Amino acid sequence: MTFKEQVEQQLNNSLLEKPSLFLIDISISDSYKIVVTLDGDNGVTLQDCIDVTRAIEGNLDREAQDYSLEVASVGVGSPLKLVRQYIKNIGRTLIVKTNEATIEAALTAADDTKIVLSWEAREPKKIGKGKETVLKNQEIPYNEIKQAVVTVNFN
Repeated sequence: MTFKEQVEQQLNNSLLEKPSLFLIDISISDSYKIVVTLDGDNGVTLQDCIDVTRAIEGNLDREAQDYSLEVASVGVGSPLKLVRQYIKNIGRTLIVKTNEATIEAALTAADDTKIVLSWEAREPKKIGKGKETVLKNQEIPYNEIKQAVVTVNFN
């Protein structure tokens, strides 16, 4: 078993014990620097990172291979990568970039194939002068999303 396979096996075993956590990314450099990025249905706590670190370190032999290990939660402002992240963020505001447009709107639904965004827009009235506020909804398939980021609101 290669070193990378050993690391992945230990990581998978530790995530089985914490089903609310899921893997976003793992990288192992040529100098054996391991970087694990996690997300969770309810967020990721410091204790979650410590537990995953201990699960990996406790089953690898530093005498056989010297390495460094970093386990962290996905950062604020990091692009969403997995369907599970979209589902977790229903109700929050996203900035979604597609080939056609960039939309900042509330994520109102997400499933295995698409997301639904909703926002209010000012448009000319159909009858008469002036503008009215209308509710817009747009379905966007995942394969059309170039990047999606959760906006941070400090209010």
